[in-house]
Amino acid sequence: QVQLVESGGGLVQAGDSLRLSCAASGITFSTYTMGWFRQAPGKEREFVAAINWSGGTQYYADSVKGRFTISRDNAKHTVYLQMNGLTPGDTAVYSCAADNRLWAYNPFRANYWGQGTQVTVSS
Repeated sequence: QVQLVESGGGLVQAGDSLRLSCAASGITFSTYTMGWFRQAPGKEREFVAAINWSGGTQYYADSVKGRFTISRDNAKHTVYLQMNGLTPGDTAVYSCAADNRLWAYNPFRANYWGQGTQVTVSS
């Protein structure tokens, strides 16, 4: 059974930082591209960042470039999203996803999704 379990969300103030984690099980983690997506209330889900199988290549949405960093630890089967300089516009449910290609970002075709973690940024 495949599971992607996110953690690390919460309520923060504008300018603060958060680090999200996504622990994967049931997949050969090191062969998957991993990604983060977010969905704000009333909006469609949007791509945030992706990282290739080795962690050596990343791709970011323009809206988070320079503020967010995606990384992974294949030994721990975990992908991270470090979010700095948060703004109220970053408020959303953040979900991780797994694409079974070694590198993929446009498009990212998720084979599996996590349940999401809420990030709320107050002004």
